[in-house]
Amino acid sequence: MSAPVGARDASLPADGAVEESHDVRRLPIRLPVDGGAVSGAVIIPAHNEAAVIARTLKSLGALSDAPQLEIIVVCNGCTDDTAEVARRMPGVTVLETTEASKTAALNHGDAFASRWPRLYLDADIDISPSAVLAVFDELRSPGVDAARPRYVYDTSSASRPVQAYYRARSRIPAPPLRLWGAGGYAVSESGHRRFSEFPQVTADDSWIDTQFADHEKRIVPTLPMRVRTPRDLSGLLAVLTRQRRGQVELGVPSTTTSRGRSLVASVRGPRSAGDMAWYVLLTAVARRRSRIALRARDRAWERDASSRPAEGVEA
Repeated sequence: MSAPVGARDASLPADGAVEESHDVRRLPIRLPVDGGAVSGAVIIPAHNEAAVIARTLKSLGALSDAPQLEIIVVCNGCTDDTAEVARRMPGVTVLETTEASKTAALNHGDAFASRWPRLYLDADIDISPSAVLAVFDELRSPGVDAARPRYVYDTSSASRPVQAYYRARSRIPAPPLRLWGAGGYAVSESGHRRFSEFPQVTADDSWIDTQFADHEKRIVPTLPMRVRTPRDLSGLLAVLTRQRRGQVELGVPSTTTSRGRSLVASVRGPRSAGDMAWYVLLTAVARRRSRIALRARDRAWERDASSRPAEGVEA
């Protein structure tokens, strides 16, 4: 197994860092292993993602000719041109299902794919080919059954309140080996044997995280996945409401007290105090909205439209 790319590169952003101006797309692409020697599949569930799917697939473009790698887009319940846009990209297989469900799309992709390991990637995430190969390479290690690359939050197009929220969030310690919240995660064939299929849950990344012990997971220090945050408060509240609803559905224990203490301890001046105020306010509103949705048994997918530009417009 080759060493994870970036393992000794101090220039790489920290996992979960907030990037307010730096453009991750301009980091150099480095292939740590021979793409022809690594097997695997990238499965991308996509529901009405015509505005962003080409951008995501372009970031994977260097892998499109790798004979042992599969790139599969599963269009689920789409009413836009997601499938047509994805089919224009070389080396991409497009599947379609009428069921608008992310986990159903993951299962549909699993049923079609033949390669291992498998990276399950959100349709609006930029990822370097080197990161994909490094994660697949890491999953060849004995005892490693789940992994993901580092990731960064890109708030460069976000409003000031959204930037404040993510700055505050980044100062709260999180489990270092978490698989959730990054926009993608990968599992080995042996790891996937623990479950026959993905259940109908809102927070699939939180669910997959519970399937593996810490010693079975790896965060690979490679070029980070780029998670574009919502641009405005409406989009952010939609995301936070969905995340909270997903946690409640899974029975994830509340960490409000410990997170609150960490946040207060991180305040160093007026700016960080203002960040904390936005974080507390938005978290409270999202929790209230999620309670209302749960009481109404409303399983609608709260969606951020603000980070998805008009179709054909690069962001």
